[in-house]
Amino acid sequence: MSSVLEIKNLETVLHSEPRPVWAVDGLTLQILKGETFALLGESGCGKSITALSIMRLLPEAGEIMGGSVCLGDQDLLLLPETAMRNVRGKRIGMIFQEPMLSLNPVMTVAQQIGEVLQRHFDLRGQAVEKRIVQILDQVGIPDAANRMNEYPFQFSGGMKQRMMIAMALAGEPELLIADEPTTALDVTIQAQVLELMRGLQQQGGMAILLITHDLGVASEMAHRVGIMYAGEIVEMASREAFFRGPAHPYSRKLLAALPGRDRRRQGHRLDAIRGNVPSLSREFVGCRFADRCDHAWELCHQVAPGWTALTGEQQVRCHLFDQNSGSRIVKPPVSGQTAAPATLDAESREFESSPAAGAEQSAPDGSLLSVTDLKVYFPIHKGLMRRVAGYVKAVDGISLRIDRGTTLALVGESGCGKTTAGKAMLQLIPPTAGNVRYNGVELVGLERHRLRSLRSEFQLIFQDPYSSLNPRMRIVDIIEEGMNALGIKDGGKEHEEKKVDRLLESVGLPAETKWRYPHEFSGGQRQRIAIARALAVNPKLIVCDEPTSALDVSVQAQILNLLRELQRNLGLAYLFITHNISVVEYIADEIAVMYLGRIVERGMVDEVLDSPRHPYTQALLSAVPVIELESKRKVIRLHGDLPSPANPPQGCHFHPRCSHVMPVCRKNYPAASIFSSTHTAHCYLYPQDEEQSDRKTQA
Repeated sequence: MSSVLEIKNLETVLHSEPRPVWAVDGLTLQILKGETFALLGESGCGKSITALSIMRLLPEAGEIMGGSVCLGDQDLLLLPETAMRNVRGKRIGMIFQEPMLSLNPVMTVAQQIGEVLQRHFDLRGQAVEKRIVQILDQVGIPDAANRMNEYPFQFSGGMKQRMMIAMALAGEPELLIADEPTTALDVTIQAQVLELMRGLQQQGGMAILLITHDLGVASEMAHRVGIMYAGEIVEMASREAFFRGPAHPYSRKLLAALPGRDRRRQGHRLDAIRGNVPSLSREFVGCRFADRCDHAWELCHQVAPGWTALTGEQQVRCHLFDQNSGSRIVKPPVSGQTAAPATLDAESREFESSPAAGAEQSAPDGSLLSVTDLKVYFPIHKGLMRRVAGYVKAVDGISLRIDRGTTLALVGESGCGKTTAGKAMLQLIPPTAGNVRYNGVELVGLERHRLRSLRSEFQLIFQDPYSSLNPRMRIVDIIEEGMNALGIKDGGKEHEEKKVDRLLESVGLPAETKWRYPHEFSGGQRQRIAIARALAVNPKLIVCDEPTSALDVSVQAQILNLLRELQRNLGLAYLFITHNISVVEYIADEIAVMYLGRIVERGMVDEVLDSPRHPYTQALLSAVPVIELESKRKVIRLHGDLPSPANPPQGCHFHPRCSHVMPVCRKNYPAASIFSSTHTAHCYLYPQDEEQSDRKTQA
């Protein structure tokens, strides 16, 4: 099969102070026609810079120092910029990581796709419009003839990603570069995007360079896999060979860091990779992974490993394999270089005697938090007089309970109301109706001074730690701010600083980092700081709002290990808001599935995941990418997008997208169907609870 892209010894440097950063250092790879090559690795390894080097779209500080990038028989690095403009968008298309930052907010969809068609095909007038409609239909945009004249902000996240794909495919490229095309998308939207890319590839024989840190996505999409670490590829193999037996210690660590039910049941910690990707401005001697490797010995720190060919197409850069025969060299790890689990130190045990350790009594029903029929409606104002024309029913009557020391996972698509529900429970958003009882105390309508006195007992970890940390404050001030605001005083200034030190150490950060600013930390480290800030006021309940979204699997493993360990030692309860089902499998005790403001199914995590009853839960679980070499599971495709919470469908909210819809589903909202004392679902496919029959219907 002919080669579409061939890269040899590519070297890309970013000229920064005080030393240049060698973001890509001697990279070599080949992509064949009709093939998907997945480039995997942690953030900071050079994956996106590789893509920008191919497109010659490097930032001003970037420079390609050597190597070749051949598209067919043409070396792109030798072309003048005017010639490259005929390559970009025509022979090579690119899906950028963040569609909202890549789409022009003041141009309609038609104008943005039309630019590509006019530049590369010289289409004008009705010919352009006809072709735009065809392309939008191809990527699954409904009512394309009308929606082509809308702006990016009028589309959902999944639709914006489809628009990016449409723009990338408008030129009918030979090569498509997809840089994290599904990051932070819901699993249902992710499944649609991946299916779309596969279908378009099969139709035209297009080659795809897929850049991702999601191993499940790589398993479903890739034909071959390359593992990138610190600017170079350390392992290359076919999909089957890699997922059957990864060779490089870094590759094995990435797979071992994946969460799942087996790990939770066995009580095992996730195999997190200690440390971080090394700075690419340093001069490397020996193996670049040696400082983080459990199997490194003297040779690894002194000599850089070369390529070793294993069975089939698998190749690896590692001294653990003999350069001639490919057999394993058995060497014990050097003393002191094995990964020690990060546990709470002895001084941190002080927190066990704090109120968070569970010394106080729970509510009479045994729950720490009990939510009944919670509603949050936002008014829609129209006209000059700002009259109320309707309501956005973000949360529409949910009920749940969380016991001390347990984790309830709240899952669902973006826009279903998960985050709004979490904030309303903490009274950060005033509920429209319903009850929220914390430890027996009703929070809704509670006097301001009494609510403030309880604030220290329930805290929130935000989704994006960078935007929730004040960039002008040092870490010590960020952590002490909450303690001072809520009157958590355990002594003088010196004692407070010691507590900050212990908090940082308890989340795996050195005490001296307290004098640094947020921008000086990695994403995983900033999330640890956010956790330390939440712990500073001795809470009993923490609402975790997507705390691991968009994190590398290695960093995600560190955060999940930390949260489980803190729960065991401090008796914490978590409301864990997420759309990552594998994380739910590992950390949750119970699960509630939310759709358009309502909980449609809830139960113990094994009950719901092993035997999902609601059609929405079934579709959600079937869309999760899994690492299976011979997967026979049936993926249930949901048609259309989440309806607007400002105008929810009558009857069951899910019926417009349900393949099992019946006439009764369009009339009344179903009452609960009970499968066990802990497992319920709202669906007419099952017998209804007679005691709730009078509630069938608020919609």
